Amino acid sequence: MIRQDLFELAARNMRNARLRNALTTMGIAVGVASLVAMLSLGIGLQGFANHQLMKSGMFQTVFVSSRQDMRNMEENADAKPEESPALNDDARKQISALPGVEEVAPEVRAMSEVDFGGKSNFTLIAGLPQSAREEDSIEKVKGRFFSSPTADEVLLQRDFAKKLDPNPDAVLGKTLTVRYAQRQSGDTSSSFSIERKEKQFVIVGLLDEEPFGGMRMISRARVFIPTQTAEAMNLMQPADTQQLVRSSPGARTYSMLTVRMKSAAYAEKVEESVKQMHFSAYSYLDATKSMRRFFAVLDMFLGIFGSLALAVASLAIVNTLIMAVLERRREIGIMKALGASDADVKKLFFAEAATMGLIGGALGVTLGWLIGRAINFGTNIYLHKMKMPAENLWTVPPLLVVGAIVFAVLVSVLAGIYPAARAAKLDPVQALRYE
Repeated sequence: MIRQDLFELAARNMRNARLRNALTTMGIAVGVASLVAMLSLGIGLQGFANHQLMKSGMFQTVFVSSRQDMRNMEENADAKPEESPALNDDARKQISALPGVEEVAPEVRAMSEVDFGGKSNFTLIAGLPQSAREEDSIEKVKGRFFSSPTADEVLLQRDFAKKLDPNPDAVLGKTLTVRYAQRQSGDTSSSFSIERKEKQFVIVGLLDEEPFGGMRMISRARVFIPTQTAEAMNLMQPADTQQLVRSSPGARTYSMLTVRMKSAAYAEKVEESVKQMHFSAYSYLDATKSMRRFFAVLDMFLGIFGSLALAVASLAIVNTLIMAVLERRREIGIMKALGASDADVKKLFFAEAATMGLIGGALGVTLGWLIGRAINFGTNIYLHKMKMPAENLWTVPPLLVVGAIVFAVLVSVLAGIYPAARAAKLDPVQALRYE
């Protein structure tokens, strides 16, 4: 039996029992729709989480600290000097030269006194690198970002700006004075002095959210200035005291360096290279491995639950085809009497099952897409009411569309194995006698 005749017969037989075949096909469609809707939701949530972390720069950032640092000192107490180098300017230059590194900025934080309109407030001031311009919270800043890496400009947390003026937006464009402790070089490399300084800054922006999602130490500050400006101010920091009590203080060291890569693809190699330099290195890419495992398990369970409806639909296919065998015994007998083999009969029923799977799969993908759009629309209405930005929490990749249709056809064909085998075993003589 040629393929064209096979599918023509299958289509004719499906038209003869339209209601039953339509209901069976709709059952397949509902099963595929549930599968597509659940998997697209899982993929969308994973994409949303990745997008948020990518916008925060966490995926392409490595944090470097010395093993001499107080946080690492205990676990590296027995390390040799060459295994615990100081995190100084030389180390910074070496890390900057690594392939894929775009920026190496120190974590600069210090307590300062802020004077505005005759009122003084003590708060934490921190350096914000130029790369933070691409960060999500900076994109939502009221006002603007720093005009240059060395500008005498500040960004304020909105809550802190309210302490300066009941109407925080009114402080934009105005000047405030920062009083801070400046480290002055001593007569020898093992000493330094502290001098009180003050500097004026222009307020250029207000932050409603903490930079970097609050996941970095500098995020806890309330006043932000360009990192290069902060370095030039030579702010007295906690690491300076630690450096002073070392037996060989040497050049000034950093408590932490934040290494930003051109893309997340370089993060793992840069982190490994930094560790080979005998520094401690950490990236949020390490933490997201657990997140990726979580989403992999979530997608698996969503796929299993979505497939249950398709499994139920496969039972309907079995029932439909068995009924077709009983109703068409005489027809099958005539086909065999005219020379049709058992394989031809099987192919006919497989073609009918595959046709139902193909049509049901296509309808299911469309229905699943509509369900996903409805979920996304409803979610964004809720986010709008909560005064949050709209988000895309649902994604249907092309591979999922193709995979869902192929899976529906495969399940349908498997469900047709028993009815096809039963039809092929019919005795043509007995079948022709059947009324």
